[in-house]
Amino acid sequence: METIEAPLQIADTPNPPPQAPSGAARREGEKREGEKKPARSSSRAEKFAPGDHVVYPTHGVGRVERIAVEEIAGHRLELIHITFEENRMTLRVPVAKAKSAGLRKLATRKLFEEVLAVLKGRPRIKRAMWSRRAQEYEAKINSGDPLAVAEVVRDLRRNAGHPDQSFSERQIFEAALDRLAAELAVLDNTDKTSALNKLLEFLKTAD
Repeated sequence: METIEAPLQIADTPNPPPQAPSGAARREGEKREGEKKPARSSSRAEKFAPGDHVVYPTHGVGRVERIAVEEIAGHRLELIHITFEENRMTLRVPVAKAKSAGLRKLATRKLFEEVLAVLKGRPRIKRAMWSRRAQEYEAKINSGDPLAVAEVVRDLRRNAGHPDQSFSERQIFEAALDRLAAELAVLDNTDKTSALNKLLEFLKTAD
């Protein structure tokens, strides 16, 4: 099974020593001293646990195998090991970078209901060259946002299976549908083929 590391962004050079604040800065600091500091947003290890199904934007649905501290390039990092069985790959994502990398837990049932509502909507086709639209669709798929992925399926389903549909258009449509089916399969505790068929049947009712 192939192992891939998410961008670690390790700084090899030490931070420069802090400079003494100017008089104005000191006065401003004294003025603000005692004010409540805003809570820092962070992605903590307790958000993910071994066995959790998660979604990584560019790879789709995976499963957390373990979370462990490892040494990378002389730095000790807490890494989330995520396996993607379908393409036999393991991804290692630093806990500190999980949020910025777009790693998230599986969609809730409520969120997936919103996904189905998007699929029922009318297709929105921009008057732009296909190459530009294709880039926008791929960006939505790789965003990891199920609602954005649903928009791709909604906008391309009109030509799904049509003889005039281009190869690239069909590929993007199938890639977006596959992403949604992978999440639905876990939610329904079934296989992806069954989830895919369920979505295709739902799309027929939306026409």
